[in-house]
Amino acid sequence: MAIDLITLGGGCFWCLEGVYEQVQGVVSVESGYCNGQLRDPSYEHVCTGDTGHAEVVRLRFDDSQISLRAVLEIFFSIHDPTTRNRQGNDVGSQYRSGIYTHDAAQHALASEVLAQANLALGGRVVTELVSETNYWRAEDYHQHYFANHPEQGYCAFVVAPKVDKFRRSFGQYLRR
Repeated sequence: MAIDLITLGGGCFWCLEGVYEQVQGVVSVESGYCNGQLRDPSYEHVCTGDTGHAEVVRLRFDDSQISLRAVLEIFFSIHDPTTRNRQGNDVGSQYRSGIYTHDAAQHALASEVLAQANLALGGRVVTELVSETNYWRAEDYHQHYFANHPEQGYCAFVVAPKVDKFRRSFGQYLRR
């Protein structure tokens, strides 16, 4: 078993976390912030849009159960990679679409998948592809948010439809 690590930003981290916690082969999902200037930012700091951080999830996954390519294909299907600094009603640079890599091989594969997504979406993809820097774990109350608060309004009306879409489109990767 080889555990790999990738960091993804696709709007609010609760949405990505809600999906990836149900993906077979994903060992852990941690909500956090990366690629900004501030050391140890709080949610309130990041929400101002002034820190440069993106809301992200750090995924640890067993690449013998799910490939990085599949992880990224799921990523492109559960958020809108064509809107700059926004996902639905969530607006600001902290909600940007991004793939934050940890080594050259990941970057190369992510570049291929990004190019395929861009072709499929008519050249409109704005997802940034850069190395992860200045990562900070989000506050405890953000961890496992959808699992702990499925009835909360945002979860019920924004996160749940993304989870449902994953289940319909990628059932073969649903954790059993």
